[in-house]
Amino acid sequence: MSRYDALSTFVTWYREHITGDEKGEAQICLDRLFQAFGLGGIKEAGATLEMRVAKRDTSGTSFADLVWKPVVLLEMKRRGENLQKHYRQAFDYWVPLVPGRPHYVVLCNFDEFWVYDFDTDLDTPKDNVATADLPDRWGALAFLAREKPTFGLDRVAVTREAADKLALLFNRLVARGVDRESAQRFVLQMLVALFAEDIGLLDKYFLSRLLDDCITPADTYDLIGGLFEAMNTHPPKTGERFKGVDYFDGAFSRCQPGWNFK
Repeated sequence: MSRYDALSTFVTWYREHITGDEKGEAQICLDRLFQAFGLGGIKEAGATLEMRVAKRDTSGTSFADLVWKPVVLLEMKRRGENLQKHYRQAFDYWVPLVPGRPHYVVLCNFDEFWVYDFDTDLDTPKDNVATADLPDRWGALAFLAREKPTFGLDRVAVTREAADKLALLFNRLVARGVDRESAQRFVLQMLVALFAEDIGLLDKYFLSRLLDDCITPADTYDLIGGLFEAMNTHPPKTGERFKGVDYFDGAFSRCQPGWNFK
């Protein structure tokens, strides 16, 4: 089952069975969420429910809803609760969780997830994702699948940044001696691949994960070139990494040997 299908199944189950009661439904909801991300469940992943956490300012102990070191601290609140009010509580839980302090902190009121990375932003979530949108926007919680998350809180800023990076890519290719027509073609192919993710012709975050694996120029040529080749193959490839990539009627072809895109 694809991640989209697994999370769609989770959302359907959630709509039918979850009323938003923090005490009675938080744990089963989180267990189903872990299953949807392919983890088997909370226990199978090695996470801890109701972890004891020493209070920072007073003696005594608090209980964090879920801690999965070193990945995530996840705190559940009842449906309709203003998550902003619970930021300090989550931060206070997170600080003493050493060694193996979780990289991410998530506040959830059943209907939305606020994702924090306190190592980079102390008081602003990296993303807010509605539960109903998880099949299309699971990238913000990709760490639950042991993958690099993709955040998109400020879509205008993200779009502007992407355009700036494509322009920079074009200029660097030309500066390295690639003729302008070939550089423009490559940039447009990358733009179409990004658009294909948005409309479902490529799996969500397919290109992002591919780029994460481009460690050397040779990797980049093989992986990006392989994607372009798959997008220009009819019928579609039936095996290996590019299995199921749809054919694009856009004259896609492999990038030129020797191009260094890193």
